[in-house]
Amino acid sequence: TGITRDGGYADHMIAAARALARLPEELTATEAAPLMCAGLTTFNALRNSGARAGDLVAVLGVGGLGHLGVQFAAKMGYRTVAIARGKDKEPLARKLGAGHYIDSRTQDPAAELVKLGGARVILATVTNAEAMGAAMGGLAANGTFMILGAAGPVEVSPGFLITGRRSLMGWYSGTSIDSQDTLSFSVLTGVRSMNEVFPLERAAEAYERMMSGRARFRVVLATGH
Repeated sequence: TGITRDGGYADHMIAAARALARLPEELTATEAAPLMCAGLTTFNALRNSGARAGDLVAVLGVGGLGHLGVQFAAKMGYRTVAIARGKDKEPLARKLGAGHYIDSRTQDPAAELVKLGGARVILATVTNAEAMGAAMGGLAANGTFMILGAAGPVEVSPGFLITGRRSLMGWYSGTSIDSQDTLSFSVLTGVRSMNEVFPLERAAEAYERMMSGRARFRVVLATGH
């Protein structure tokens, strides 16, 4: 990974077969790579969220994880709401499959979700604790707020959770089988990541682009294999 082990940019590696996922013929390596990271996280979180087709599911953030979360939620048959800052993101959110869009700059996310009947699931793909707190009140009774990214302390009212039987859940990635399922589902439904691809020789530039927060939306290194 380059975090717990060296070699994150290697173009060859040895791994146990049980840790691998087969790459579908319909996907290139650069298309599949983000689906096995951000895609895996959002897909796996949603399918373990308890939501059913027809339920209202809100995706907080339309970025690296969120743009995939919106696609997966829509393809899974949920009534999908995208929440982001600014009206400029609405056209993309709707193109990705969102039936509703909430501009958190000018609207109260929680109040808007309540108007829609309350969310069965809110998938928080952002790391901003304030943004999470602003949306949490939009959970319906028995709703689940799923946190995918590390953040500072999030303010939560115990009474709000207790009286509505609401819950908070953290979710992190998945197994090789989950990766395989993510790729298969993506091929079947047409879910794709929006990527900026760099050759391995420009790895430093790619890293800077990623850290700038301006990439749209995943930065991928291509090794030529």
